[in-house]
Amino acid sequence: MSGREYLYEVTDRLGTMRSKGPLDPRKQAEFEDYKIEKAALKNRLTQSKATLKELGSLYRALRLPMLPREAGRILREADRMRFLGNQAMVVGTNALIADALDANGFIRDAPDATMDFDMALTAIEADDDRPTLWKVLKEVDMTYSVSAERPFQARNAKAYEVEILSAPSRIGGQMRQDKPRPVPLPEQEWLLLGRRIDRVVGVRDGEAARMVVPDPRWFALQKLWMAEKPERNPQKKPKDLKQGIALLNAVCLTMPHYPVDAGFHGELPDELKPHFERWDAQRPAR
Repeated sequence: MSGREYLYEVTDRLGTMRSKGPLDPRKQAEFEDYKIEKAALKNRLTQSKATLKELGSLYRALRLPMLPREAGRILREADRMRFLGNQAMVVGTNALIADALDANGFIRDAPDATMDFDMALTAIEADDDRPTLWKVLKEVDMTYSVSAERPFQARNAKAYEVEILSAPSRIGGQMRQDKPRPVPLPEQEWLLLGRRIDRVVGVRDGEAARMVVPDPRWFALQKLWMAEKPERNPQKKPKDLKQGIALLNAVCLTMPHYPVDAGFHGELPDELKPHFERWDAQRPAR
């Protein structure tokens, strides 16, 4: 272009490029630093793959809970693009996998079968410099499309479903052009409280993925509340109840860093206190 050299940045796996302007000494130095960093990262990746293969074999031998392949692909891309944690976390049944690892590997009597993947928004304000959920999904699989009947849900050609949820306080954290579009649900506010779990888990494709999930105490109590929500699908209520009780039991027995005591009870809103009290009356002996 006019005999001048320009520096371009590739922004996605499709080869989309963004100009960084004419090449000058400062940009040339930036490019050289990039090449050095890239070489170091490639070497680190090679070493990590060997470690991952070894740990993956041990993970499978111990029969630890594993994420479905599609969920793992989404999470790896979301983590790579810095979408995970900053803008969304994993909720729903898949979150129990991270909870189980925090509980030393297993959560007894908690149903873990699911055919979809749920995420909830965590960002408070939208930022044009952040990646969108739609970009994450399209990087994983170009066949994802938004459901006409359920605009908060996307589905790919294999019928794998991804749902996006949001607390009313987090709706503004999604950019207007992003999709799917969540419906604000007041009960999602509870999942923003406490301390999240951040874990790397095994995936059924032999790889690993990072998960960020809600505080297990609040997640369990929300499940118990959902089991009695009048609008809830009756077929899902028994599963909600079993998961909520099993997770609270696991927290009580194996997660002392998440106390379920009088102090925690005092933090609960009135809607959740009866559920905690019913569980507390039958909590397992340590």
